[in-house]
Amino acid sequence: MSGHNKWSTIKRKKGALDAKRSKIFSRIVKEIAIAVKEGGPVAENNPRLRVALQNAKGANMPKATVEKALSKASASNENYEEITFEAYGHGGVAIFIECLSDNNNRTVSNVRAILNKRGGTLSTKGSLSFIFERKGIFTVPAANIKNFEEIELELIDAGAEDIENIDDKYIITTKFEDFGAMQKKLEELSIEPESQELERVAITTKEVDLETAQKNLKLIEALEEEEDVEKVFHNMEMTEEIQKALETTE
Repeated sequence: MSGHNKWSTIKRKKGALDAKRSKIFSRIVKEIAIAVKEGGPVAENNPRLRVALQNAKGANMPKATVEKALSKASASNENYEEITFEAYGHGGVAIFIECLSDNNNRTVSNVRAILNKRGGTLSTKGSLSFIFERKGIFTVPAANIKNFEEIELELIDAGAEDIENIDDKYIITTKFEDFGAMQKKLEELSIEPESQELERVAITTKEVDLETAQKNLKLIEALEEEEDVEKVFHNMEMTEEIQKALETTE
């Protein structure tokens, strides 16, 4: 029986990973579409497209999928709009939702429905501006940096606020305005990041009990599963108790 339970756990994990990978691919395809509409299909002349293509490579997106996305973006009349929502979850936890959508009314309706069903509350635009700060986050496999000590100062000069080595990957954080400078520096050093994103980092965090945390995580998971939702950020303090509880339920 234990063997069966172990297989069920592995299968659930694989399903979750497959779903996450599919979501990442979908987001990159939309990013390619927006980039092509804004600056054309030539990556050398389109910084946003270069970022999207680099992220596609880092996510191991099949070349055929990338080429199809480029071809479709050049010929399609679809227009994706960037939409954001600010909300509060259980226990006053702040939640920031980023979407890419070709139908604003559908996205607003679906996000509102998820919040209502899962106990969240939609807030007004700008109400969470004091909680989240936009940062550039670059994830670089350690194997892609041969002599880190030799280039560390160059990365700092290019705007690196923080550099962490987590699970054999360097996580480089920059201010929003230094995102482009860090891109150029990594290109100059021939260092390929696995991903390069503008993220919303919580300036202050909110500590809640385990039961409240689990409710918020279910709310966040439901939002992330929505087709138009690209990223969900929160300021919930992920305490050791919450982390251990998550590990036991995987």
